Amino acid sequence: MQYQTLLLLAVSAATASATYAGNLNYRSPSLNHPDLGIAVSKVVKRSDPAAAFDPAKLNFTHGVASGDPYANSVILWTRVKDKDPGHWRSPLYSPVPIYNSSDEANDYIYEYADGFYGSGKDIGRVPLPDRTIYTLYDYRKRIATHRTDIDLVANHQRFAWIPVWDDHVLSNGAALLEVGDNTYRDGSSLLRNVEASFLISGGVSVDQRKMNAVRAYFEWMPIRQVDMDDNLRIWRNFQIGSLVDVLMLDTRHYDRSITDLYLNHFYVKKLKDDASRSLMGSQQENWFYRNLIKSSERGAKWRIVGSQIVFSHIDQSAAFGKLQDFNLDAWDGYQANRNRTFKTLYDNKINNTILIAGDSHANWVSDVAWLDHAKYDEKTGAGAIGVEFAGSSITSPSPAGSAKIDATVKKSKSLVDNNSILQWSELYYRGYFELHITPAEVQAKFFGTPKIRERDFSEVSLANFTVKEGANCLDRGSTGVPGGGIVENGWLKGGKVKRTDLANNTETGQWMKVN
Repeated sequence: MQYQTLLLLAVSAATASATYAGNLNYRSPSLNHPDLGIAVSKVVKRSDPAAAFDPAKLNFTHGVASGDPYANSVILWTRVKDKDPGHWRSPLYSPVPIYNSSDEANDYIYEYADGFYGSGKDIGRVPLPDRTIYTLYDYRKRIATHRTDIDLVANHQRFAWIPVWDDHVLSNGAALLEVGDNTYRDGSSLLRNVEASFLISGGVSVDQRKMNAVRAYFEWMPIRQVDMDDNLRIWRNFQIGSLVDVLMLDTRHYDRSITDLYLNHFYVKKLKDDASRSLMGSQQENWFYRNLIKSSERGAKWRIVGSQIVFSHIDQSAAFGKLQDFNLDAWDGYQANRNRTFKTLYDNKINNTILIAGDSHANWVSDVAWLDHAKYDEKTGAGAIGVEFAGSSITSPSPAGSAKIDATVKKSKSLVDNNSILQWSELYYRGYFELHITPAEVQAKFFGTPKIRERDFSEVSLANFTVKEGANCLDRGSTGVPGGGIVENGWLKGGKVKRTDLANNTETGQWMKVN
């Protein structure tokens, strides 16, 4: 009888191991690096009835999230934690891996210590660990801290995200002002594969830090691993019926040629037109062009292209100084890559393409036009091949810094006046924008938040734009000006700025004056 009991337990353990071993969630993102996976033996040990948790002592501390929706599936994510771990101090590195139940173009987190990019001490918003982060533990803890924000939790619960990391999420910077800025395949502003940056970072290499960040990101985000043998690949596409194809690019990390690292600005400026430079590497580039063509050929009405950085060339020198004539860390620094994208769109007559971007912490709306090869009319939009909507940050500062609203309007005017394709610029408000997509049109609605240092339900309607099917440019309507000819703030080419300073409380529906 004892033998039968032992045999039954052995068979049960073997069955459990086989079940977990067949679950892709516990495997490494790369077949070449199996050690990056979750140890099945430890997962099985957790399932031992003798080690079972009391459900009353468990807490879903970070809510539930969903993401990467397909026509027949969606990724669901949650995390459970013991309410009472039994001791008040925990070891820095846990011997049991954290894992999740799973198989979005701005910075999800920043890698600085508190104070490098604003201080949260006076409002109780200090991210943990309170230091520049390098290790796997650091990245897990930092993301976990952000995921305790009740509004972020609610957003994850309500909407299925399609996330892509930006430069700070996988930052490779040093413990200086330039932490994590301007990443490329071999590092970032001051963390490069040289001895000095290695010593500054506490002995963590570029590749090791990137691997730590990637693993934590995949653990905490509801995201698919589209290539199990390429753990850095996050670029992927989604088909939503015949209405829209969504193509999400990685324009920050994946085989990206060297970018502006501040110390090499003039060197990179000389390289910006080099045909060999790529923003995303040849593999991703070819995938991008092929899928643009396939999307058009299959009859999808719209193409939404997600890029972390602004695609359109916007000369910012009139507002921010002569060194800002090109944003070398964006598509400006990879002119040949942008030209190849233009050529794919124009040569294949691919219509109805909308580019969306973040990164710049400002609102920009532009017609997308190849100015070197196509005649473009800024008044009518004729000659354009698409539209770009670039959004601001939620709380991070504007490129105009702490300037008052009137001063930002002046800067926006100089930007719009100095760039033919730029139709609207807005630098003051933090906020977001929505796309409403139908077969006939795409509407973009921009909103600003008047308060960022306290929880608040009010928002300001900043501007609304429409792109009609087949037009390939912003709709000018009866006014002959995009956005109905009127915006709340910033500057609109040929239009008017009418500040109401009215914010709507989305919880109560009440209107109030701001500013």
